[in-house]
Amino acid sequence: MTNTAIAEVQLAPQVPPWRPATRVAFRFCFVYFSLYCLGTQILGGLLLFPNFSFPIVGWLWPMREMTFWFAANVFRAPMPLVYEGNSYDSIFFWVQSFWMLLFAALTTALWTSLDRRSEHHVTLHKWFRLFIRFALAAQLLYYGMAKAIPTQFPSPSLVMLVKPLGDLSLPDLLWVSVGATTAYQVFTGFAELLGGFLLLVPRTTMFGAKICLLEMLFIFVLNATYDFGLKSFSFHLFLMSVFLLAPDLRRLYNFLVLDRAVGPSTQPPLFRTRRANAIALAAQILFGLYLTVMFTYIFQSYWYRAPADHEIDLDPTGGGSPRSALYGIWDIDRFLIDGEVASPLLSDYDRRWRRVIFDRPDRMAFQRSDDSFVHYNVSVDVNDQTVVLTKRNSKSWRAVFLFERPAPDRLLLDGEMDGYMIRLQLRLVELDTFRLRNHGFRWIRPPDPFAG
Repeated sequence: MTNTAIAEVQLAPQVPPWRPATRVAFRFCFVYFSLYCLGTQILGGLLLFPNFSFPIVGWLWPMREMTFWFAANVFRAPMPLVYEGNSYDSIFFWVQSFWMLLFAALTTALWTSLDRRSEHHVTLHKWFRLFIRFALAAQLLYYGMAKAIPTQFPSPSLVMLVKPLGDLSLPDLLWVSVGATTAYQVFTGFAELLGGFLLLVPRTTMFGAKICLLEMLFIFVLNATYDFGLKSFSFHLFLMSVFLLAPDLRRLYNFLVLDRAVGPSTQPPLFRTRRANAIALAAQILFGLYLTVMFTYIFQSYWYRAPADHEIDLDPTGGGSPRSALYGIWDIDRFLIDGEVASPLLSDYDRRWRRVIFDRPDRMAFQRSDDSFVHYNVSVDVNDQTVVLTKRNSKSWRAVFLFERPAPDRLLLDGEMDGYMIRLQLRLVELDTFRLRNHGFRWIRPPDPFAG
């Protein structure tokens, strides 16, 4: 036998029969994870194109209709169900996970009853393992790049700086705390990117899966304790990490717990020849580079884009996105309605204003005396020195103000709103007076002045 033939035989060793429980567990995981990846953003994370988002199949027929049927007939949930948005923990997704589990269990039982001769599923396992590796890597690269280019957790907006802490929801508090510490966000992003890169290479898959396991456990706890809508999703990524580590759990136990020497991994290669496996490795690395380039492109564009309407309380500046020409938090020094000084206690509720906030170019807000906010669409024309306010839910409502800026820290607004003549004298608030904005990194930290 030639050396080449011997090498090829070594690449395809004899595989011992799997235990029945292992075969059943793999069949279940194969069906369930396939359905879950198909029904969520995971599949779309592998099919990236500029200016195109692959549709989430779970939102389409027939998976959507199956979810509606189970929700209405099994759980008696109120219909219709909302499935779009930024929460994967809505009733829709929990019901969808339920019928996926049920379908996977029934399919596994049928598969097991019809296939009693197969001793293992090595070929199917190695290709499905490849798919899970890249599905998991794509999500790590996605969320890692969203933090490395800090767009997932924007820095606190001007509205958020003056909003009382007690008015923040738990998700808002998480977003503000992480967004205010860009270095921490970037660090966690690179940790996720490292896990994703390691998953792209067969030899480093176990290392990447361990990193992903710990990261997803940490993220799941954050999502659960701060009530963010990715609890179920992060837990599924955790389970996929367990799936990747499952063949090496005994080796990990012997090494980490029993302190015993372990041999190399027994995972079979994709192909029988070294040449084919070398080509496959190159293809995997190239595909990983493609994912990296696409996610970099996506989040670099996010860095410069204006935020969506549901993000108005986060960072309207978006790091590199445009700011309003009147950017700033403006305290109201003098407020006249129809020529008379307006008292916050006597004026009508919608004009009990204490601050005017210009942040992003197309949105502004008034902060009332009770610390609530009223938001308006805005158009600022520097040449004509006009500020035009409109409402999203009204096509006819308009308020037009002329503005004058006699000094960099002074602003006058004079115009008509709801039939009232309004004149505002405003004073710019220095942003470095907010401790959250000027509290930087320091090695030496003095004691707290009120420490007991």
